[in-house]
Amino acid sequence: SIASADMDLNQLDAFLTAQTKKQGGITSDQAAVIAKFWKNHRMKIHESLISQSRWDNLLKNMNWRVDLKSQSRHIDQINTPVAIVEMELGKNGQ
Repeated sequence: SIASADMDLNQLDAFLTAQTKKQGGITSDQAAVIAKFWKNHRMKIHESLISQSRWDNLLKNMNWRVDLKSQSRHIDQINTPVAIVEMELGKNGQ
C-alpha cells in the first residue's frame, strides 16, 4: 500500500499510525522500522515499480509545431492550422 500510493512522510505517518491501532496490526517498533526503510529507499522502490509496470516502448523524444497556411489557391484554406507531432519511441534500456 505504501509503495503503490507513493506516500510522502505525512501520509506514511498517518498510515502507520492507523496500522498500529488496528487489531492484529503492527507494533510501534515495526512501524518505526518500516518508516525508516521507506525514507531510505523510497526512490529506488518507486523507480522499480515504474519500470515493472511499463510496456516495452517508451517515449524518448517529442517535437511538435503548428503551421498556418499564408498562401493558397483557395481563400478558405488560408489560416487553417495544421499540427505536426513527431514522437520517437524506444525500447526500455536501449
